[in-house]
Amino acid sequence: MATVFLIIIYLAFISLGLPDSMIGAAWPMMRPDFGAPVDAAGLLSMIVVAGTIVSSLASSAVLNKLGTGKVTFISVAVTAVALLGFSYSPSILWLAVLSFPLGLGAGSIDAGLNNYVATHYKAHHMSWLHCFWGVGAMLGPIIMSRYIAAGESWRHGFLTVSLIQFALVVVLFIALPLWKRAQPAAQAPAEQIQQEIISPQVPGTGVLRIKGVKLALITFLFYCGVEATLGLWGSSFLVNVKGLSAATAAGWVSLYYGGITLGRLITGFVTFRFNNRQLIRTGILVSLLGALLLVLPLPAIFSLFGFILVGLGAAPIFPCMLHETPARFGKQNSQKIMGYQMAMAYTGGAFLPPMLGWIAARSSFMILPFMLVGYIIVMLISSEKINAVMKNRKEEVSM
Repeated sequence: MATVFLIIIYLAFISLGLPDSMIGAAWPMMRPDFGAPVDAAGLLSMIVVAGTIVSSLASSAVLNKLGTGKVTFISVAVTAVALLGFSYSPSILWLAVLSFPLGLGAGSIDAGLNNYVATHYKAHHMSWLHCFWGVGAMLGPIIMSRYIAAGESWRHGFLTVSLIQFALVVVLFIALPLWKRAQPAAQAPAEQIQQEIISPQVPGTGVLRIKGVKLALITFLFYCGVEATLGLWGSSFLVNVKGLSAATAAGWVSLYYGGITLGRLITGFVTFRFNNRQLIRTGILVSLLGALLLVLPLPAIFSLFGFILVGLGAAPIFPCMLHETPARFGKQNSQKIMGYQMAMAYTGGAFLPPMLGWIAARSSFMILPFMLVGYIIVMLISSEKINAVMKNRKEEVSM
């Protein structure tokens, strides 16, 4: 039962990742069809993330009322319908309308599954869970690049991904009874319980007053800013600055997501030897190295290495930060804080990429790597500050 339950959760995260990279990978081909300005992709991204933020903030109430199984099933179904609509959209206005439910399908399921795994499974399961998100995010651009390279419409890419989502909907529907019978096969790991810094349970938004929570939110904001910015504008950077074809650029973006996926697979094993704090710090530094490689005026092939390094570095950051949530702030507060963290993460994904697109449309996509470096440095500073706060709290508790 425990194995089947985990497989279902992993499949759900594949469905979460599939649409995340589709718009950015297809945009160089979509934009001329609609006669849209280059930064319109940023507006679509904002609408998608607005839907996700709404569902993230409502996640605690929705999950308590419907249960994780039903929320997962409904969310994937909504995403599948939205993607189907994308494949038939006659105008940019319809894309904008469909972008909201596309995002709405992600927030509650994301917060619910992340909190479940963080409180009931060890760190390697969290990394492997997000590895499966990377599988979905990597498959999206690969599917799109295949259609573009074959001279077919980008619409076929969205249609194919929609059909994959509908297949997952069927699986999740069949599996609904399992959620009622499933019992946590693995309780919170003993080492996490021992390391957990006791925090009082506080009502509603009062969790924001817990020391370190706001720093964690800043880290999530800029992490997703980096991940979403490179995912959305990576193809445009490669086409406009490095002179690559749209098909090649989409393929390279898929390797960026491939770096995230492979990195999270490896991280799952590395967690047996290193703790979350060490992996977060190392990941940020590797991402910084990749972004710096994009800044340098080197041949285009080095941009591929830069994309992969940013992806590999990003791999442990998000799942390790999520897994630290109960240990940092107490299990009794983790579901509320998880919802706020996911909302802030999606806020970064909503506003930072469009801001870059707006600036790039009025200057050049050459600013992309410089902005990434700035985001990563802010993320590093906030992450190190929260480590200092946690260290001080641990010392106060032990006194």
